[in-house]
Amino acid sequence: MSRLAPLRPVLPILIGASVMLSLAMGLRQSLGIFVPPLTRDIGISVGDFTVAVAVQNLTWGILQPFAGALAVRVGFRPLMIGGSLLYLIGLLLLATSSGLAAVILGAGLLIGAAMATTGTAMSMAAASSAVPPHVRSLVLGFVSACGSLGAMIAAPLGQAISQGWGWRFGVASFVILALVMLPAAWSAGRVDALRPTPTHSPVEQSGRHALMSALRSPPFVVMALAYSVCGMQLVFLTTHLPAYLDLCGMDPMLSAKALGLIGGFNVMGSLFFGWAGGRVNKLHLLGCIYILRSLGFVWYFHTSPTPESTMIFAAVMGFLWLGVSPLVQGWIAQTFGLRWQAMIAGVAFFCHQIGSFIGAFGGGWLYELSRNYNTAWKVGATMGLCFGAVQIVFAFASRARAPRLAA
Repeated sequence: MSRLAPLRPVLPILIGASVMLSLAMGLRQSLGIFVPPLTRDIGISVGDFTVAVAVQNLTWGILQPFAGALAVRVGFRPLMIGGSLLYLIGLLLLATSSGLAAVILGAGLLIGAAMATTGTAMSMAAASSAVPPHVRSLVLGFVSACGSLGAMIAAPLGQAISQGWGWRFGVASFVILALVMLPAAWSAGRVDALRPTPTHSPVEQSGRHALMSALRSPPFVVMALAYSVCGMQLVFLTTHLPAYLDLCGMDPMLSAKALGLIGGFNVMGSLFFGWAGGRVNKLHLLGCIYILRSLGFVWYFHTSPTPESTMIFAAVMGFLWLGVSPLVQGWIAQTFGLRWQAMIAGVAFFCHQIGSFIGAFGGGWLYELSRNYNTAWKVGATMGLCFGAVQIVFAFASRARAPRLAA
């Protein structure tokens, strides 16, 4: 209990960041349940919808480093509240869309821009700034765990409303949930009062110097490249799993249950990896996650799905889902410090989102070519195995060289 005592004064910050992240990630992660009815209703293809998801992820990735740098200048609160408002507008535009342009603008550009200020990098940076180093990894695991609780609520709720009253009402229910992001962002923004006032001393590290230090660091570069495969695998699942199950003739509610189960098991996985990250090399753990996910892909997709296999697959993927976040964010804070953490994490996250773009758009493109997902899942599994192995080998090599460099 003594280790956690310093958290009591900052609980409103941590709760606000957790709720904001939970809704931002959960709502976005659950948009795939609307793909079959939405595409049929407004006359666009699955591939068209995945263009919007790809634009969302690319917009998020491009803006994330700039949002991280801007947080140092203007504070977290204005950015997080502004992002929450953008999220609401994007969902409203999607709910009233009648063509591809509105879907791309709402679900793509606006939600993508909103995620840059309400998603993982920003919420984790706010939480990191509020707690002491000895509990940081555990706290980041907790916040990351909360990032999946939104999917447990949003996916089943959206699917049930969509089946009963249509997909537009399903998206409207997401709008109502997203309103809670506003007070959560305000509460998380209290972290601005804890940040030290900039001194502008000659020894203070500039954003440019911090960025160049990261880009010259081989462990950071390898971690960021492997992070792109993480994005590819996860967004492929959230975007295409509902369509894949629909293609296989499964009950539409199964995809919502699977996404909800992913959220539930992600709570346990994030807490576990947050705890383990304080005890085991974070880069080694990242490589293991990518390899285990890839093996899960091979097991699930090589045969026709059943309700039982789908739920087991969702549980495994959920446990390995956002566990990467406390590891990546914790390693960056530990290696480069807190001041520019959001910006440096944003650069790594840009790589993640390049992978997300490929997972969404590439998965849809390959599906349109062959009318199945066989090639797409094989590419995702192969890249995950390769980059996971490189991450582990490189982490061991870097660790082995460290004593010689120190000497």
